[in-house]
Amino acid sequence: MTDLDRHLPAIVAGDPGAIASWLAGAEPRIRASLRGFAAQVDVEAVLQEALLRVWQVAPRFTPDGRADALVRLGVRIARNLAISEVRRRAPSAATDEIDDVPVPAIEPDPLLRAHLERCREGLKGPPSVALGARLDDGGARPDRDLAASVGMSVNTFLQNVRRARLALQRCLEKAGVVLSEVSP
Repeated sequence: MTDLDRHLPAIVAGDPGAIASWLAGAEPRIRASLRGFAAQVDVEAVLQEALLRVWQVAPRFTPDGRADALVRLGVRIARNLAISEVRRRAPSAATDEIDDVPVPAIEPDPLLRAHLERCREGLKGPPSVALGARLDDGGARPDRDLAASVGMSVNTFLQNVRRARLALQRCLEKAGVVLSEVSP
């Protein structure tokens, strides 16, 4: 893993490409640090707020000499925001009542599932490998780690996932499945 603090001089100089590069490398790590809060807060909102705050403070930030100081600051900011949000949303009687309402089970459409399985079986080569890695992982690891586990660079891995999704979409459309009409 490379030290993202290498971008700091350019960030301080006001280079928008440097902050973009830093964000691309730091975002998965900061997101992963929030995994434990997923049931209690809107992790995406917390993540976006944390990244905004890091962006605002980055030009004035002084690293402590250890690797990834700005990423560590971002993780700290994100976790503090999540903790504040959990405290703000202290359980109330109204929330308890909502939690007691049974949620009906959603049965997957067997025909749609059959089409999906057939289309996924039709995938070949790297797109099949990349999509399989992502689906089998269930979101537990960042794309960087998944890419390494299948021997691809992150960019190649993401391109192959995209190719797999487009191939699945085309296959489903040939089977008459209109994706805009499929309920989540």
